Amino acid sequence: MKEIDWSNLSFGYMRTDYNVRCYYRDGKWGEIEVSSEETINVHMAATCLHYGQEAFEGLKAFRCKDGKIRVFRMKDNAERLQSSCRGILMPELPTELFCEMVKKVIKLNERFIPPYESGASLYIRPLLIGTGAQVGVRPASEYLFVIFVSPVGPYFKGGFSTNPYVIIREFDRAAPLGTGTFKVGGNYAASLRANKMAHDLGYSCEFYLDAKEKKYMDECGAANFFGIKNNTYITPLSSSILPSITNRSLMQLAEDMGLKVERRPVPEEELATFEEAGACGTAAVISPIQRIDDLENKKSYVISKDGKPGPISTKLYNKLRAIQYGDEPDVHGWVTVID
Repeated sequence: MKEIDWSNLSFGYMRTDYNVRCYYRDGKWGEIEVSSEETINVHMAATCLHYGQEAFEGLKAFRCKDGKIRVFRMKDNAERLQSSCRGILMPELPTELFCEMVKKVIKLNERFIPPYESGASLYIRPLLIGTGAQVGVRPASEYLFVIFVSPVGPYFKGGFSTNPYVIIREFDRAAPLGTGTFKVGGNYAASLRANKMAHDLGYSCEFYLDAKEKKYMDECGAANFFGIKNNTYITPLSSSILPSITNRSLMQLAEDMGLKVERRPVPEEELATFEEAGACGTAAVISPIQRIDDLENKKSYVISKDGKPGPISTKLYNKLRAIQYGDEPDVHGWVTVID
């Protein structure tokens, strides 16, 4: 293996040694299999290809100062995948099986875990797909669960620095009571055109308003939104937003730091009152927001006047990463040390 330049990794795919797989057939999950193949042999009539029966997760493992490897909130990822399974009628993967496979894939690819303080981590991608052949619109009878890993750098090139965002009204990522609360590929496919528009206009990402009234902040392409004002952490409450594990963690840390936490609808015009704001998710942790432009209404909500991340966002970001890397006590039991 050629030397990896750990400090200059992009957020992308790199081939590693092994992935782990488990098949669901005849109403039950089989044995865990280890594969070095990067491809999946799938039937042309598989439900994942025709009817979107697929769901995925994203989590990270970290090499820490004490030499140990830690993985962040994997049980929560298992539970969120189970919620996605219920949403699109796939068999739920038991938490124990999910966690066993996560641990196994980390150990098998240990040499790809970036060193401590390189700014990089091992990204873990669990994927569940309907593999059974079906021409009518109904669930498959067979499924494949696979987990692969890839070492990744920061999601945004600048790392923890402020970025400009833009509100896009022409497209909705997900509808209320649709699949927005599930981590399924269709939501991301629905965001591709708006995301390209945002990038072409020079923004780091697009923001969606609620699909029903187009009045309230929903989320950006692949992350939840939060705003901070009056010592309060405020994040949208909506039936079309993916419940972010990072956002949940930040809400808890904000409470620990003495902030009030509010989950409620956030009207667009409230953006003018925030002292700080950010997009949060597994990939970026926090991407602080410099400004959010509403081109259609010719408005610009400048949140960071000096172009720097705010003090509370910075404290939250540093605290969460310190827990992930084992540098601060894990009082909430979020971290699993891989033996």
